[in-house]
Amino acid sequence: MADTESSPTPESFLKRSPLYRALRSRGARFMETEGGAVADSFGNGDESENLAVREMAICDLSPLPRHGFKGKGALEWLRKQGVAIGNEDNRAYTQPGGSLVARLAPTEALILGNLSSENALSAQLEGDWSIDTAPDCYAVPRNSANFWFLITGLHAPNMFAKLCGIDLRLHKFPVNAIAQTSVARSVAIIIRADLGAVPAFHLLGDSASALYMLDCLEDAMGEFGGKPVGISAVRRAMKS
Repeated sequence: MADTESSPTPESFLKRSPLYRALRSRGARFMETEGGAVADSFGNGDESENLAVREMAICDLSPLPRHGFKGKGALEWLRKQGVAIGNEDNRAYTQPGGSLVARLAPTEALILGNLSSENALSAQLEGDWSIDTAPDCYAVPRNSANFWFLITGLHAPNMFAKLCGIDLRLHKFPVNAIAQTSVARSVAIIIRADLGAVPAFHLLGDSASALYMLDCLEDAMGEFGGKPVGISAVRRAMKS
């Protein structure tokens, strides 16, 4: 757990969540990851956050790298870079290094970095891409355009049922399934990506609605005792 005195100040980083003030008001302590300030813990103790991750929690991953590519040649270019992408839309494909590639359409993919390491495939691809070497493939700046939350726990499907019309029950919405839908009347992407035995869902939406979405999710989580957790609790769940 991060020490309050040694915890980095989000204002000292160019990469920080649009919610850092809201998270700090909820007791967040921050750590540096991928050159940005990410909420590490919320001062309730490791066991409290470990339990929350298993039952009902939200983790803000917005400072972490993610990137998108769009265009008729996007998937072909990604495959030439060694990215494994299948033929099914609205499905995520886990890469050997742990990154997640979400095929949103025949012409679009979203890349989410590995939560347990600092070797993000998204950052590598962003650096490798150029308009001159990737015909009909265009970069989509997901870092600045979208917030990125991870919703975890056994109660997550029931919580989402309050805000979303898609049936996210575990036997109906399998691991690596994607829904491009409306959550709390806001356009969003939901990707199921469990943390071992813990159900987990990535949620991405317009950065401008990040605080609104956080408030909606926390309100919906209240019935289940849900609360915000830091990335360290998520990483512990991935190892268990």
